[in-house]
Amino acid sequence: MAEVVIEAKGIGKSYPSGDGTLHVLVGTDLSIGAGERVAVLGTSGVGKSTLLHLLGGLDHPDAGSIVFRGQPLDEMDEPRLAKYRNREVGFVFQFFHLLPEFTALENVMMPLLIGGDDKGARERATELLDQVGIKARGHHFPSQLSGGERQRVAIARALVRKPSLILADEPSGNLDVETGLRVMEAFVHLQHEHGAAIVMATHNAALVEGFDRVLEMAPGGALSARRP
Repeated sequence: MAEVVIEAKGIGKSYPSGDGTLHVLVGTDLSIGAGERVAVLGTSGVGKSTLLHLLGGLDHPDAGSIVFRGQPLDEMDEPRLAKYRNREVGFVFQFFHLLPEFTALENVMMPLLIGGDDKGARERATELLDQVGIKARGHHFPSQLSGGERQRVAIARALVRKPSLILADEPSGNLDVETGLRVMEAFVHLQHEHGAAIVMATHNAALVEGFDRVLEMAPGGALSARRP
């Protein structure tokens, strides 16, 4: 069995809602092995994004524990959490979140520059842009790129630090079907080549071809293996 990269046990997360409380996740369990591809399928609002935010240290659970390679996230102070997010996790979001004032190349370099690893950053970022097929667009700003090109930049940025874990939240949700499938093909190829584990949240079953596991999320965050 592959080394467990991250494990969530009994995760609970609630938010105030009107006169009551909205229980988004209740007792959610998930374990991800090194290099494993896991897709979480579910309708909008079921809690997929909340789960990814918790796994990535962007939010804290109300109950349960999340352990990354033996280290509980709730025992990390904010500097250690920031280091975890920068060095160990690559994020790919539906709306790209590229910095508009920087070029595609500079956006890919950014995690390295923030982490103080500027040596070789340009070469590493250029290599990744080449691998996702848009090296020639590296000096263009996000506003000058198509949606598919912007998502390829976001994928390259997520991989630039060679993270252990990639969290992808509806990575093709803002793209047309054909472009989304092409982007996913490049994404999965790169993920496999770089050896990172991936957890992808999506409502689109067409995107999960080739994943090791496909889990369906029910209201409340219960995960179950999808039937063939």
